[in-house]
Amino acid sequence: MTGLELTFTGAEVLCPGEGLCARTLSIGEGRILPNPAGRAVELSGYMILPGIVDLHGDAFERHLAPRRGAMPDMAEGVIATEAELAANGITTGVLAQFYSWEGGVRGPDYAAQVFAAIREAQPQVVTDLRAQLRFETHMLDDYEALPQKIADWGVSYLVFNDHLPHDRLAAGKVPARLTGQALKAGRNPEVHLAMLQDMHARSAEVPAAIDRLIGRLAGQGIRFGSHDDHTAEDRATWRARGATIAEFPETHAAALAAHEAGDGVIFGAPNAARGNSHKGNVSAAEMVAEGLCDALASDYHYPSLRRAVLKLVREGVCDLARGWALLSEGPARLLGLEDRGRLAPGLRADLVILDAATGRVAATLAGGRISYMSGEVAARFI
Repeated sequence: MTGLELTFTGAEVLCPGEGLCARTLSIGEGRILPNPAGRAVELSGYMILPGIVDLHGDAFERHLAPRRGAMPDMAEGVIATEAELAANGITTGVLAQFYSWEGGVRGPDYAAQVFAAIREAQPQVVTDLRAQLRFETHMLDDYEALPQKIADWGVSYLVFNDHLPHDRLAAGKVPARLTGQALKAGRNPEVHLAMLQDMHARSAEVPAAIDRLIGRLAGQGIRFGSHDDHTAEDRATWRARGATIAEFPETHAAALAAHEAGDGVIFGAPNAARGNSHKGNVSAAEMVAEGLCDALASDYHYPSLRRAVLKLVREGVCDLARGWALLSEGPARLLGLEDRGRLAPGLRADLVILDAATGRVAATLAGGRISYMSGEVAARFI
């Protein structure tokens, strides 16, 4: 399907380099057209903005695993996720799945099921769904087989995590919440603790393993990122390896180091919408104000993307053009997606229509096809 052929009139359009402007916008063959075409749709009272590119979201977990056994067909869960993405103006959604020693919905076997479900659902949905692998760096026995798995799963974005409680393990202490974590992973707590201790003891082997893995994946078009950088030195280490995206740096120093080196910096939209990090890390809103943020990601809550930017605009942190670029043009650039992120002729017809009075999503179109529409705006289209 190639999408609708329409010309939108009467709306305020977020024009590249200009901000909101009173201008018609035409789409056809899944692209934004330079000239009027097709039927006119009058959208006074609405704003048309570029579709949201969500770089990192794991809120899909509630659709794929709401209760044990409740969603035996995972592809149905991905389709339900897509409906939520579309209802929140997201036209490109990166589903971030763990590959972790933590087990359960973060375990390797579960990851394989999730990626299979994403590939099965992709032809059935309108939103462009993509896969991110969040790999725990200390799983040394898994490195050898990982490149083939990444190819089989269609993963195009690999992020490195390290959630081992190193401080407590180094001190010979039992990590907090170990018993609950072990049982959730289906392990005996003593076996789980021994596994953590063994991984911690082999920490010196991890850097070389990461370097070999990135070297094997070089040239395959995969984007590499690090998660939760704490210091400027952390960021420098990952940059030297080729991981030039910094996801959710924890401190101002790490964000500044990434920005000054030209790395992509991502912060969580819930952090920006709340005004602070729930973990006590650096404020995403402050990083936006300082120009140290290239993109906002949904993290664990899809509605926070739009809400965060509208709040930043209301509070005078940035104007709408700059704020919305954190949801569209910025993340598209970090993913290497040159065909989206702005409302310019020739680019994909990915757009979100907001009620100008309330800021709520009225409709979402991805590739010129309707993925979501609700309320009075539907009558305008009909």
